[in-house]
Amino acid sequence: MSTQTPAVRELHLVVGFDGSPPALRALDTSGRLLSVRPPGRITVVWVAHLASTVEMSADAVAIVENDFDQVAGELRTVAAERLAGSGLSWDFRWRQGLIAPELVAAAQEIAAARPDDVVVILVGSSSSAMHRMVGSVAVQLAHHSPVPVTIVP
Repeated sequence: MSTQTPAVRELHLVVGFDGSPPALRALDTSGRLLSVRPPGRITVVWVAHLASTVEMSADAVAIVENDFDQVAGELRTVAAERLAGSGLSWDFRWRQGLIAPELVAAAQEIAAARPDDVVVILVGSSSSAMHRMVGSVAVQLAHHSPVPVTIVP
């Protein structure tokens, strides 16, 4: 009979982040979760969404992508300030595309690279009635994500 205790799997939280109040709540919640349930890490993910580049010139697309780099830098700074002093392991990534599928893709990439981790997507919920009826990112994730999703009210 073995008396070894099984290793605790690392919790890897993928936090959808755009700097909005719901996203800030999700980021704060991720920090609180990991402070009581180590070990773990946070990957903060901002997804830049460009409605259409069909009618944009190559120069215009380059300008927009440069703007995305700038916004990503600003959001990373906000996340860093929010997580400062927590002692938690975290990183920031930005992706471009449709928000829910890109968050899922980020989570799946992490799960593939770290198969022993428990990977969970964490997003904030908008209290807007329109979002609840039409479908927010949180609703899309709840219905279609292959990894667990936590929606922070």
